[in-house]
Amino acid sequence: MPSVVAIRQVTFEDLGVWASWFDTKGYSVSYVDASVADLRGLDSYDCDLMIVLGGPISAYQQERYPFLADELRLIERRIAAGKPILGVCLGAQLVATALGARVERMKGKEIGFSPLALTDAGRNSALAPLAGRPVLLWHGDQFELPAGATLLASSEQCPHQAFSIGADVLALQFHAETDCRTLESWLVGHASELEQAGFDVAEIRADGWRHGAALADAGRKMLALWLKDRI
Repeated sequence: MPSVVAIRQVTFEDLGVWASWFDTKGYSVSYVDASVADLRGLDSYDCDLMIVLGGPISAYQQERYPFLADELRLIERRIAAGKPILGVCLGAQLVATALGARVERMKGKEIGFSPLALTDAGRNSALAPLAGRPVLLWHGDQFELPAGATLLASSEQCPHQAFSIGADVLALQFHAETDCRTLESWLVGHASELEQAGFDVAEIRADGWRHGAALADAGRKMLALWLKDRI
């Protein structure tokens, strides 16, 4: 049975709609909560796929949150071993950092549902099912492209929304995994951020109901395409 380890920063930012896809396909899934786990003792080789999920902190805040340094070393080992790794939001920023790219604060936060602009490479990649589909954007940082990376998607505010390196590294600044049926937990968990940044909670909630089913379908298809013939 193929195994998946999901590195989780906060409990409500989980595998979302990907979890049920893994279940129906017979994958074994386990979570590691990064802030409390012994990441130094975790074997980066001991799973077929590692997914590094999002969270409300920054990849460059390693002095403030020391576990991030251990998480980065885990990601570095995984990449060096040539094993499949998928980063989402903060996870994507950590993957970029592990590959030597800079992560920095954006001029403004990008939060809400919006379609991506796929590059030619993106339209011919696993991201193809997301073309024209509003995805959930929720970040205030952005990554530069690592050396050797292929840019797959961008948005008006954020030129680097996704990249790949070879067949086994995929980094997504956006959220294709979110189950909009549990979006309320995000709205509560990030309530202070939303209020301080001036985002309309009711609008995000309504967009979640409007786009949730289509995003779930596209997100599962994207995952299936990326994993095809890989695991």
